[in-house]
Amino acid sequence: MLVVDDDPDVARFVEVNLRSAGYAVTIAPDGEVALQLALELQPELVLLDVMMPRLDGFEVAQRLRGDPRTSSTSIIMLTAKALSADKVLGLSSGADDYIIKPFDPLELLARVKGTLRRAREMRALSPLTGLPGNIRIQEELRRRIADEQPFALLYADLNHFKAYNDHYGFVRGDRVIQLLGRLTAEIVHESEGPSGFVGHVGGDDFIMVLAPEAAEDAAAELCRRFDERRPLLYDPVDADRGYVEVEDRKGTPVRFPLLSLAVGVASTRNRRFTHVGEAVEVATEMKQHAKRRPGSAYSADRRSG
Repeated sequence: MLVVDDDPDVARFVEVNLRSAGYAVTIAPDGEVALQLALELQPELVLLDVMMPRLDGFEVAQRLRGDPRTSSTSIIMLTAKALSADKVLGLSSGADDYIIKPFDPLELLARVKGTLRRAREMRALSPLTGLPGNIRIQEELRRRIADEQPFALLYADLNHFKAYNDHYGFVRGDRVIQLLGRLTAEIVHESEGPSGFVGHVGGDDFIMVLAPEAAEDAAAELCRRFDERRPLLYDPVDADRGYVEVEDRKGTPVRFPLLSLAVGVASTRNRRFTHVGEAVEVATEMKQHAKRRPGSAYSADRRSG
């Protein structure tokens, strides 16, 4: 953590309180030193005084945000001004939060913890869909296995997505991924409410975690809703003829079917999982079975063991 303040008493006050809460702290006496230390140390959070000589806090925040090496660093502004205009300027410069001087240790620590929590949650989300990514997926599955909760893991991805991307480009491909993300989230919410979970593994791969008894209905409904919206993803000529043409490496046109969905279902209904990898392996195997079926389809594991 980097504390930037030209007032040594304030810097020391902040340092002592942060260290007492278990944080590692480095102090920078001005903006120029802060920029150098930020590049060198890559701190998770910068607490940045607004009024400093040479470079003020607004300029330092803008430079941190403008450098790819520090653009994701969290920033809290320390300011003696309570004016709305200064708050707006601080936030528009890239600050995540601000604290008005004088402040007490409890407020300081609460804002630091809140800013770090939000930043960590954002880093665990897929930037394309806003859904939890692999870190959160692993945590969720580990928790359910450790607590011996009954659950079903649904693993979904798209058939012929590469051909779609090659034909229509990545912008429209991203829209397809976003659509699938919305559909998975809708179905989990409708089926499970807050007790369900949906995550974006990456690319066109998504997982859903819900009650075993709801799994197959959810998989079937996901396939149905995707197929219902599929015509909107294509130009009319491609939707009408039921395929797209993409040139192979030799320049020969190759026909590919329209997008469809494959969903694999692994469940604790007939078996017990002791590791995340086991559940994912079974769901992946079932997804491969679904891919061998025509159109959008799901396959559920009903084996015991």
